[in-house]
Amino acid sequence: MASLHKARDNSVKAILSEPELFAEFLRDFVSVDILKDINPEDIEDVTERLISLVAEQKDGDTIKRINLKGDKCLFVIAIVEHESRVNFRASFKMLLYIALILNDYEREANKKASEKAGKDIKITLTKDFKYPPILPIIFYDGTDEWTAEINFLNRTEMSDIFEKYIPKFEYELVSLKKYSFEDLTKFGDILSLFMLLSKLKTAEDLSNLGNLPKEYITQIDSLNIPAHLKEVLIKTFTVLLKKIDIPQDEINNLVDRIDKRGVSEIMSLENYSVQETRREAEKEATAKAEKKIIALVKLLMDQGFSTKHIADTMESTEQEVKRLSLATP
Repeated sequence: MASLHKARDNSVKAILSEPELFAEFLRDFVSVDILKDINPEDIEDVTERLISLVAEQKDGDTIKRINLKGDKCLFVIAIVEHESRVNFRASFKMLLYIALILNDYEREANKKASEKAGKDIKITLTKDFKYPPILPIIFYDGTDEWTAEINFLNRTEMSDIFEKYIPKFEYELVSLKKYSFEDLTKFGDILSLFMLLSKLKTAEDLSNLGNLPKEYITQIDSLNIPAHLKEVLIKTFTVLLKKIDIPQDEINNLVDRIDKRGVSEIMSLENYSVQETRREAEKEATAKAEKKIIALVKLLMDQGFSTKHIADTMESTEQEVKRLSLATP
């Protein structure tokens, strides 16, 4: 199970590592007007520099610096939670990340001020210095309700007495469970396709793809998804199919169809029957095995072995051996 969570964490990290998709993530799921105008080129990934300092960091955690107009910036912390069990420590983990970001921001601000002045400057000690805003986000795609406190204040003892001394920040909760297939199609962007796939929990869920509006499929077809994002999509799709126990040979077949015919081919999977596909695969394997047996029987008979000897060797009957000897390989 741990390896599955790791694979899913890596899958989401691959999605959020793409600036185009991260910009769409902010526009689609966070109701802050200033984020609606974010472009991919405004997003800088600072995950590797900061996140490794937290002992409990996971592959799905990411930190972005968003460069705004007027030489201003904000930071976004995105933590991915897959487990059905709610992480009640999430607000404290966010506090750790926030402290790391602000400490790093101070260091960088002092460094830039010193380089500009040509001498050591501690601009963070001045009255006018301000810290950047930080937007903490939990992305949760577990099956249970998220019941953890979103405000760190409510995780602190005697908060009613010491309220003014306790950090009161909240994190934004994006729970995929609350978004229906219809809700996601309304976004009409590349990220919505990733999120639709993330909602597939069982092989039977594939049938939900048949209920997607035709307009949405047409819209996805018209997006002209770049090759690098198409590659991420296929990798994500592969992880999700493994998650619902689709055999590898069937996954290869499905992925090949998407690669050749386009990403909208995913929508045709509502007609995909796991049981029927496996029956066809078993039938094909049986036919191949019988062809080999027919060839072997004919070879043994050509070498002079009797039907009785061949039947005894194969633990079969002479009647079956005769049938095989007359069959077409």
